[in-house]
Amino acid sequence: MATTTDDDPIHDKPMPLLDHLIELRRRLLWSSVTFLLAFFVCYYFSQHIYGFLARPLADALAAKPGSNRALIYTQLYEAFFTYLRVAFFGAAFVSFPVVATQLWLFVAPGLYRSEKRAIAPFLVATPVLFVAGAALAYYFVFPFAWRFFISFETPNSDAGIPIQLMPKVGEYLDLVMKLIFAFGVAFQLPVALALLAKVGIISSKGLKKYRRYAYVGMFIIAAILAPPDVITQMGLAVPLILLYEVSIIAAKIVEPKRDET
Repeated sequence: MATTTDDDPIHDKPMPLLDHLIELRRRLLWSSVTFLLAFFVCYYFSQHIYGFLARPLADALAAKPGSNRALIYTQLYEAFFTYLRVAFFGAAFVSFPVVATQLWLFVAPGLYRSEKRAIAPFLVATPVLFVAGAALAYYFVFPFAWRFFISFETPNSDAGIPIQLMPKVGEYLDLVMKLIFAFGVAFQLPVALALLAKVGIISSKGLKKYRRYAYVGMFIIAAILAPPDVITQMGLAVPLILLYEVSIIAAKIVEPKRDET
């Protein structure tokens, strides 16, 4: 167990359990208020946010001849609940920095200075990597995947029955949120492996040793998280492999140094 030293102080005042609970309630209250405010703002702009999420599909459809298309809904309440989910999705993104800050302010006073220095880089890397994964999905994977799916349309079928895409607003949002979340979470791989290396559970040598099995695992993860098409799965598997290599370097940097005797 770590002990307090002059070189590694812990800046926490002794507090009874009730005061800790009051402090926790205050942090949760700030987080909840921030999320609610972000939710109402995002709901006000929900049509614009949905339009942004639908832009890759609109661009893919615009490249097709006779592209006078629209997203549809088949139930009276579907569009309304879709906008509510868009607002929730947007509020989670917008309020995350504040929520994470409140969590850190609650936990940090109980940590030693060395522990704060060790955790701080991971706190910064987590949202950055999540946004990077979401951006990769939106700007790279979506355009290619949507064009791939649309290519199966047969408006001038020889059988006389045209096959044309008529996407529903709710189903499209489900797919987009799933992929954005999957890419964002998958990009946390370096953070997770570096943390495990930091506490000595794994090592950079072990990651190198099982590299081949990890590569296979990346494709399995991509097959589970991504839709059943090669483009989307490769778009997730290849970055995961690159991130695994980055994780080896990160693990080597942060893993405890063993004294050679």
